[in-house]
Amino acid sequence: MKLKRRQFLFLGSISAIGTGFLTWKFSSLQKSLAENSILDSTIIANSSKPNLLLRFVSVADTGTGARGQYDVARAMTVYHQKNPYNLVILAGDNIYNNGEIEKINAVFERPYQALIQQGVKFHACLGNHDIRTANGDPQVKYPGFNMGGRYYTFSKGKVQFFALDTNGNADWDNQLPWLEKELSKSKANWKIVFGHHPIYSSGHYGSNSKFIRTFTPLFQKYGVQLYINGHEHHYERIRSINGTSYLICGAGAGNRPVGRSQWTEYSTSNLSFAAYDVYPDRIEVSGIGTDNRVFDRGVIKL
Repeated sequence: MKLKRRQFLFLGSISAIGTGFLTWKFSSLQKSLAENSILDSTIIANSSKPNLLLRFVSVADTGTGARGQYDVARAMTVYHQKNPYNLVILAGDNIYNNGEIEKINAVFERPYQALIQQGVKFHACLGNHDIRTANGDPQVKYPGFNMGGRYYTFSKGKVQFFALDTNGNADWDNQLPWLEKELSKSKANWKIVFGHHPIYSSGHYGSNSKFIRTFTPLFQKYGVQLYINGHEHHYERIRSINGTSYLICGAGAGNRPVGRSQWTEYSTSNLSFAAYDVYPDRIEVSGIGTDNRVFDRGVIKL
């Protein structure tokens, strides 16, 4: 009991010591990874698909710690056993209801323990629920989310990812010039942007006209092939619009009804995640439900 009380105090204080404790705690979950020296290249080499550059999955609006999250997490684990991947894009609302970092074990470390122990890395961005506590700073510092800041970029071979803070209080004056600069200098064949909020959507919130004006010209100018988001608690694969496809994967723990729009290729409110096989000339996208069945397939061409 004393250990748990000290842990709570450290986390609640959001201090440097607390961050160190979280680092130690998360590293213990990855013990088996260190012991077995599982590397990114090893996982790709184990794939039976020729010319596969990268396999990853995405999910969002996960952080409830409830049955729905566990059901999706188990499906992600089953998929990993048959189709190894080493990267999960976690597109926001990682901790409900208010981004309280002291819940991290219940809403992240336990549900995804099997994946974490096998060396799968999660790269997160902040959702609107995440910023309710200390503006999301504890999550930015949490090592398990691998965030290089409130917005950041990282590469996996020929694929470059750009994580955004799409919240209303984001540092737009600096973030947008940063995004354009990073996109303009990118040499990656595949450019994938992810954030929490939708640009196009047929769900509860609908499309965001401001984001359409802000982001889509940049995406078109610099050849962004895919934007991934959550916020809407459904799955929706949206056709290429001026060269960019859109994928909503927000049914990672709960769901809401979704309709269809002129740009919708497939939509469902079922609990689910999305999987991506990246090749030199295409990305094959799959929607996968808690019954472990692929309910949607699509192709994004280079």
